[in-house]
Amino acid sequence: MRPLDRVRSIKVKFGAVILVAVAMTLLVNEIGLALDIAAATRWLLAAALSLALVQLLAHGMTSPLREMAAAAEAMAGGDYSARVTATSRDEVGELARAFTRMAADLSEVDAQRRRLVADVSHELRTPIAALQALLENLADGVATPDSQTFETALAQTRRLGRLVTQLLDLSRLESGVVPLERRRTPLAPLLDQAVREAEVADRDVTVTARVEPPELDAFVDPERVHQVLANLLDNATRHSPSGSTVEVSAGRTPAGVALVVTDAGPGIPAADRERVFERFARVDRARSGSEGGTGLGLAIARWVVDLHGGTIRVEPAEPGPGCRMVVELPGVPPD
Repeated sequence: MRPLDRVRSIKVKFGAVILVAVAMTLLVNEIGLALDIAAATRWLLAAALSLALVQLLAHGMTSPLREMAAAAEAMAGGDYSARVTATSRDEVGELARAFTRMAADLSEVDAQRRRLVADVSHELRTPIAALQALLENLADGVATPDSQTFETALAQTRRLGRLVTQLLDLSRLESGVVPLERRRTPLAPLLDQAVREAEVADRDVTVTARVEPPELDAFVDPERVHQVLANLLDNATRHSPSGSTVEVSAGRTPAGVALVVTDAGPGIPAADRERVFERFARVDRARSGSEGGTGLGLAIARWVVDLHGGTIRVEPAEPGPGCRMVVELPGVPPD
């Protein structure tokens, strides 16, 4: 704690420093007169002591500024670990604390950027490596250019396209450049369309839809909500055992409507139920990677739901194993 740290105004501090310097000068001069010291010596001694005292008091006022200048220079070079120590309660102290919070935020953003680059590189490398190996086998005559080989290449190409599309969607959603075109939307046709598209994947999983009441509607952007349902159903069918059923349902809630996707898969552990909405987060990384998951579907779903002012969460399916993805959206505003 420095001498003037408790003072809350930088202007009061400057006034105090000036007052102390003047008082020191007068005190030295009076003592010099009492001791019969020459005037030149008195004023020289007074100036030296005043400057020393001002330096001591002003050090605590200017040191956070010097630390911020050094930290800003380090940040310009990519080092976001610098922090500013500020114990004063004045405007400079507030600025220093705000600077420290900004540095911490930038450090987290930089860490997220590095993780994103690493994750994207990993996700792109897997299908590219598979395609490269397949094409090399074809070029060397090791593999036969039959329909099965081309279907494998097409599956990897589609996975690449899906990853790039989802990355672009997520980037647009995070930057806020995707406007919502909300309108009163009947939910039954929306769910039926999502079910038909999910059945095209041919994963030996039955997908059903249920809307209660059948005329239920919501005030949403139908294209974006369809994207949420498509991602949730893709995730549910991919993790469901062969011969099982995935159900998507819609119903009223006190605050609006709820969309629920229920599967009979292994479920998501309680410790991972929040983490699954992060980019590239997976509970079973090996299985998801082998079956074409990108780890972006649930992240996109959360962004879309957040834009609608709703919530999305994971619940265990009861009774028995499985998972329930619950999306709650605001209701239709009164006309």
